[in-house]
Amino acid sequence: MGGDVVETALDADPSWLALHAEREEVERALTLAQARQKFSSDPNTAAEARREEAALLVSLDRVLTLIRAAEYRRRPGARRW
Repeated sequence: MGGDVVETALDADPSWLALHAEREEVERALTLAQARQKFSSDPNTAAEARREEAALLVSLDRVLTLIRAAEYRRRPGARRW
């Protein structure tokens, strides 16, 4: 997208980097939960994986929303509410 500010990891805010680390952690857990659903022969394990997936999707939405807000605030001239 035009106007995006590109920074190196060294220039980035530690809280912004922590959000991306949390996103990566949630995405990995989500992938594992989906694999357990797909490949589990035990119906109880698959059902637990579905419940875990639902909770992880809520967490991922929260983290992505925080990342979008942080990226907006990092832009020059961004409004502060």
